[in-house]
Amino acid sequence: MQTDSIVQCPNCFCQALNSESQPFCHNCHTRIPKRYLWALGSTASPGELIDDRFLIKSGQIALDTKPGLPTSAIEVPPPLEPYLHLMTERPAIPQPYAVVGEIVFLESAPLYPSGARSEQGEDLSGQLMPRLEQVWNASRGFRQLHFLRQLAQLWRSLSVEKAASTLLNSDLIFADGDTVRVLELELDRGTVPLAELGKFWSSWQVQPAIAEFLNQVCQNLIQGQITNAEGLIEVLDAAIASQSTQQTRQIQLATLSDQGPSRSSNEDACYPVSGTSGANHSLLIVCDGVGGHEGGEVASNLAIQTIVQHTQTLTQNLEWGLEEAVLRANDAIAAKNDAERRQERQRMGTTVVMGLVRSHELYLTHVGDSRAYRITRRGCYQVTLDDDVASRQARSGYTLYREAVQRSSAGSLVQALGMGSSNTLHPSTQRFILDEDCVFLLCSDGLSDNDLVEEYWQSEIVPMLDGKTDLATVARRLVEIANTQNGHDNVTVGLIHCQIRETGQSSTVQLSELPERTKPTQMFAPSTSPPGLRTELQPRRSSWLKTLLMLLGLFSVAGAIAALFVPELIPTLSNRRPTVVESPLVPPVPDPPRALDTGALIRLDRPASDVGLPLLRTSGSPVDPARELVGQIPPGTVLQVLGRQQNTTDRSTWIRLKVCTPNPDAKLPNAVKAGDIGLQKESAIAPFSIADSNQLGVCTASTELPKPNVPSTP
Repeated sequence: MQTDSIVQCPNCFCQALNSESQPFCHNCHTRIPKRYLWALGSTASPGELIDDRFLIKSGQIALDTKPGLPTSAIEVPPPLEPYLHLMTERPAIPQPYAVVGEIVFLESAPLYPSGARSEQGEDLSGQLMPRLEQVWNASRGFRQLHFLRQLAQLWRSLSVEKAASTLLNSDLIFADGDTVRVLELELDRGTVPLAELGKFWSSWQVQPAIAEFLNQVCQNLIQGQITNAEGLIEVLDAAIASQSTQQTRQIQLATLSDQGPSRSSNEDACYPVSGTSGANHSLLIVCDGVGGHEGGEVASNLAIQTIVQHTQTLTQNLEWGLEEAVLRANDAIAAKNDAERRQERQRMGTTVVMGLVRSHELYLTHVGDSRAYRITRRGCYQVTLDDDVASRQARSGYTLYREAVQRSSAGSLVQALGMGSSNTLHPSTQRFILDEDCVFLLCSDGLSDNDLVEEYWQSEIVPMLDGKTDLATVARRLVEIANTQNGHDNVTVGLIHCQIRETGQSSTVQLSELPERTKPTQMFAPSTSPPGLRTELQPRRSSWLKTLLMLLGLFSVAGAIAALFVPELIPTLSNRRPTVVESPLVPPVPDPPRALDTGALIRLDRPASDVGLPLLRTSGSPVDPARELVGQIPPGTVLQVLGRQQNTTDRSTWIRLKVCTPNPDAKLPNAVKAGDIGLQKESAIAPFSIADSNQLGVCTASTELPKPNVPSTP
């Protein structure tokens, strides 16, 4: 790759020309960002300059030689909309940066950032990372399972955007250390069933400890016995947990908060208390208050107090528990606002970003524009998406993000804690597998504004990964940088340093450790079960089991032949889901009539009772209806499935629902409203709901909430 390219200084008052190798402008000392892009659709030759700006370095790799200039406004073409809808999947999915004619320049593609070097010291700046297949065979079993889980999670998102074919093309799947990255999207030409993923994986060579497990997973995918990405993720999570003993993990946390040089008080807050540094905590919270003195600082501290109190007893269902903690904090702040009769801009509120470490996993939950970054020796990645106008417009497919951030209202918040009812608040939670040395940086916008993290991660944070400095020193340096380079706001930083060491231990994935619903199904007598039994994760056994399987196949064929001669039986058998018998003494319990997958849109087709179907605040029967009941769902209401959770008391499955379009003709006195969010048992709602594919997009709207006292990000 050429190294003598010329890059213009981004300072609009300077714009001096600099060599690509220079980190700072020789004239004004402004940092020169090096943005390496993937030129989708380009056939230009190396050295060719496109639109007098984008220099082709090699192949389809380009460099933006004028990074300080805004990109041209365009009307987003339909093929780019899936990229924008998948903004929350960064850095796995690249994002459109600019469009010139038929060429789309993608940022966050699997390209090494400026300054990246190999273990041998070779400059890797702007080069493609290795394809997943190039590093697969050398990866240990734990990382192979980690890769598979990321692919399963991406399948869930890409299927919605009709781009699942991307994950069946090995030329498009890359590896950034322990992280899967996609080069570009390949749109589906038709329906792509999950079975295709099983066929694709079945040819991969894996470590002996997981070989039989992956073979069984692939067979279950191919045979349709794992029917959705959620089920596949659950299976892989259990296998990852069983292999987590291959590593030991040392976790250290540090926090530091400062009011900054231009503020009279500090509206930020953090947990553990500012100045903490060490390994005695597993929870870290950063809040940025909204509403001025005696407002913002009250809200941020009240949020932390509520969240800490709620999370102290969390032992399972962590994603749900963290979101519930945020909702409770929102209710506490909103109640204080209401008690003090605060209205509109007078209402106090706060952003929140928090990380919780449990075993081999880290959970991140956030609301607002306080951010979380994941930093490795190779790169720095923003892993939260700001809840602001720019992100909302881009994610909705209206405009490219680089264009949206240039508008005056770009930094205005669309949600924050305390501004309204929890029914309209949507915290986001991500789960990360801790598989390599890394640092999670959580911070308020006093640090993240003006891309300071992107500018200083290599010089300030990577040395900590190399053991050349410590957490407390890094926290102090980041606060100093924020105060001197930004200085317009309070600043709070939280650092989670994860150190991973191999133990050398390796054990075969044991099926007995997997979730109950993923264990091998027991054999039925043919008369007690319909054809097509589920045999999930069936281990290989002796020849007598093969004989039973052959007999089972014969009975299935016999059932099919019978169906040909008795056509009236076909609807009965085809609509009935198979059951699993745990013991001959326990009668089979049928699965719910219809699976409600995360992200699905459904319509309540008929009334469950004269008063509709209740939407509940918690997963249980309402003890105090005035407190627990969100409202009644009348027939005709369109809802979106936000997730699934299990009640730890009776092991029942509950569905988290958002009201998209209420039935305007409903006469119920306590009918739900658009935006309401609550829970209902799967077995209660499934019989009365049908898929609704005509309401796509109705759940994307949100209410804009201005954030006073905080300048919009340019």
